[in-house]
Amino acid sequence: MGKLTGRVALVTGGASGIGAACAVKLAAEGAAVAVTDLQDARGAEVVAGISEAGGRARYWRHDVTSEEAWVAVTAEVVGAFGGLHILVNNAGIGLGAASITQMSLEDFRRQQAVNVEGVFLGVKHALPHMRAGGQGGSIINMSSVAGLKGSALLAAYCATKGAVRLFSKAVALECAAAKDGVRVNSVHPGIIETPIWLGIAGAGGPAGVNAPPDLDAMSAMAVPLGVKGLPEDIAQGVLWLASDESRYVTGAELVIDGGLSVR
Repeated sequence: MGKLTGRVALVTGGASGIGAACAVKLAAEGAAVAVTDLQDARGAEVVAGISEAGGRARYWRHDVTSEEAWVAVTAEVVGAFGGLHILVNNAGIGLGAASITQMSLEDFRRQQAVNVEGVFLGVKHALPHMRAGGQGGSIINMSSVAGLKGSALLAAYCATKGAVRLFSKAVALECAAAKDGVRVNSVHPGIIETPIWLGIAGAGGPAGVNAPPDLDAMSAMAVPLGVKGLPEDIAQGVLWLASDESRYVTGAELVIDGGLSVR
């Protein structure tokens, strides 16, 4: 306990799934956590749970595709908690299509805006606050196994997550050259039980079907360990990257997928 005492973390998409698990985990280790999302009720529940457990957290409504929102939120977080040391760029969406030829340009651009531009804006506006604090920091960008290997039904999603992977490496080198003490890494979840599957429900399936896939069956067939992952599995990796235990790690890919990507 206490690995992050005295530090401030901002977790986007923190109202549910992996983001919520990360917020809870970082707070349990002593960080003051800014939970941001567009799901106000769920965000409030996450903050209430952290507070009841003795942690510090506050919720901000936050559209990660808006530069003005990033300027405001980062400044308010620093004002409320006294600094910013950890950024978890977790907010993301998955929009499926039965074929790339059937995906609308609107959906393609929306996915890029949230998954890529949101990460860019987070780094752009959090990094100056980290540098100003003089203590360095850790930026953790949520990619995916889909950023490492292709999927026939998720070409547009793969494009966004591959972009996050290489963007993270490039910024890691920039920060290292600046000697600012900020480390930048990407995390690559595999089949994890999260709400994002609802966005790609029915991709490639029968017309009109909008049910989430059977993750247990998918995992039994495709994952070497034979089971799906949970948000807490990803949160453990994010905690490690946020803490001093990973002080010599930057520009890396932390793959948490039960062996899916190497099969």
